[in-house]
Amino acid sequence: MLRPFQKTSYSRSLPCLRFVLRCAQTLAEKYAKARSTEPNFLTCSGIFFDKAAAFHKNISPGLLKHLKTVDCVLRVTFAIEHEGDIEVITGYRAQHSRHRLPVKGGIRYSLDVDLQEVEALAALMTYKCAVVDVPFGGAKGGICIDPKKYSVAQLENITRRYTMELCQKNFIGPGLDVPAPDLGTSGREMAWIKDTYQQFNINDVNSSACVTGKPVTQGGVRGRTEATGMGVYFGIRDFLQFPFVQQMTGLTGGIEGKTFVVQGLGNVGYYTAKFISEGGGKVIAVAECNGGIAHPDGLNVKDVYTYWRNYGTFEGFPDAKFLEDPLLPLEMECDVLVPAAIEKTIHVGNADHIKAKIVAEAANGPCTPRAQEILAKKRVIIIPDLYLNAGGVTVSYFEWLKNLSHVRFGRLNKKWEEHSKSLLVNFLETQVNRKLSERESTSLDYF
Repeated sequence: MLRPFQKTSYSRSLPCLRFVLRCAQTLAEKYAKARSTEPNFLTCSGIFFDKAAAFHKNISPGLLKHLKTVDCVLRVTFAIEHEGDIEVITGYRAQHSRHRLPVKGGIRYSLDVDLQEVEALAALMTYKCAVVDVPFGGAKGGICIDPKKYSVAQLENITRRYTMELCQKNFIGPGLDVPAPDLGTSGREMAWIKDTYQQFNINDVNSSACVTGKPVTQGGVRGRTEATGMGVYFGIRDFLQFPFVQQMTGLTGGIEGKTFVVQGLGNVGYYTAKFISEGGGKVIAVAECNGGIAHPDGLNVKDVYTYWRNYGTFEGFPDAKFLEDPLLPLEMECDVLVPAAIEKTIHVGNADHIKAKIVAEAANGPCTPRAQEILAKKRVIIIPDLYLNAGGVTVSYFEWLKNLSHVRFGRLNKKWEEHSKSLLVNFLETQVNRKLSERESTSLDYF
């Protein structure tokens, strides 16, 4: 049982506490000002594209310009009733590249959603799908709202109205554009999208494939919820096995014994921290928008997550230090820093203060171009988001295939597995010159 917050000794001194808070506020304002001097997210992604394109001498400038440009963008507005008044909601959907159909990308609910953000995220999705060789083009969508301010019924209304707009503008469909969960959304919203799409397309036998990340009962697949975080875990674990990484960082291979700081305790951040902890790593700090929490010997990730979900803050969590400034954990000394929140988290204002040996980009675009240059000079290795957080779209591909095939996983290869195992049993019986017992034959099902 969680104990109530115990004040530390320094908090008893009010003048000292006020001084600490003033320093933290000044530092936060300084970082916010520095972050505001950075280009917007779309410009940042364009700078990264240009740096990568410079290595391809045989591609014409015109083709590169075409690859960089977003194909199509949709902006919609609709009205809902909220708190006794009429509120206008703005939604977006960007399709970056339709060289492969359908295009694929999540839908996020956030006040930061705007046109340039969805365009940048759609471009990143195109490159990400190419990196992991998933046959999708890139897309991204979002609605400019704070989902915490609305009831479940209102969120359902907003989601269905947004989906209706996508249906009417031909921006959704199993062979056209397949959304998925993102920041502020989950399987619940995907189920609403699927149901709304089916109402507009009653004769589409493949309608379940119009969206991925659905609950299992609605055509989803097991493992999709934790797929992105698990992919981050596997990516970090395997990256640490490379000799040049070990030489540059002085770290040994594998997760065990390494220290981690995770920024963001949403779906990606939580599952990343969970699998790291289960793999023997020490999550020494976690940060959210309203503060952080730290312990040098490692945090119990499940307990921290439960406390955060129940109270909306880390303050008062027992046996750990509460950090009022959410930026402080980013600058803690650790082996691996995992930014798993939003874009432009590491920028020119704080990049020079990063003490991690490796920055693992679990979020989309957490490092700005100028921050990347600073980290490179400090010999901090960056594991890029295009590779590291592609686990979600990879498993979404499996879900999409399952919905199109109309066959549950296992049905297609059941007869082949039974035949191959019967051949194995016959071979073993021949070698040992006796018939295997029922228990021995059954044990082969585990292999």
